[in-house]
Amino acid sequence: MQTFVDSTNRSWSLALNLGSAMKVRDRLGVDLLQPELGTPPLLDRLGTDEMLLGQIICILLENQFKTYNVTAEDVLSAFDGATILAASDAFYKELVDFFHRRGRTDRARAVEKQRTKIQAGIKIVETRLNRIDDKKRIAAMEKQADSILGSYYGDSEESSDSISESSLSAK
Repeated sequence: MQTFVDSTNRSWSLALNLGSAMKVRDRLGVDLLQPELGTPPLLDRLGTDEMLLGQIICILLENQFKTYNVTAEDVLSAFDGATILAASDAFYKELVDFFHRRGRTDRARAVEKQRTKIQAGIKIVETRLNRIDDKKRIAAMEKQADSILGSYYGDSEESSDSISESSLSAK
C-alpha cells in the first residue's frame, strides 16, 4: 500500500488488489493487471493520459471517500500538479509492488521501465527547450515575416506608407 497527500493535506492510501483492479476494469474498461495490452499499450496510455490516470487513482481511493466526507469531484479538485505527481508515483510503486508480490516480475519490470522512459523523455524535452535561443528564433521569424510581407506590399517603407494612405482615403 502506497500513500500520498493531496493539496488539502488529506492523506490517501492506494491499494491494488484483484477487487480494485476489477472495479477499474468494469468502470473504465482498463485492465490494470495486463498493462502490456492494448493499442497503444496501457503502460503508454498511463504515461501520456493524465486524465485516465486520475480517474483510475480516484476509483482506487473510493473506499476512503466516507472517511473524509468527500465526492470524486472533491478529490479530483484537490489534485493540483504536486498531488498528481505524488499520486502517480504512489500508483506506479503500488503497481510494481503488486506484480512483485504476484510473482510477475516481468510486468513489474515493464512498469519500472515505463517510468524510466517517461522521466528520460521529460529530460530530453527540457534539454531541447533550454537550447532554444529565443532571440535568434524571433529574429528569424521577423526576417520571414519581412520576406512574406515584402512580396505582397513591396520592400520599401514608402510602399507600406502608400498602402496605409490609400486605405485611409478609401474610407
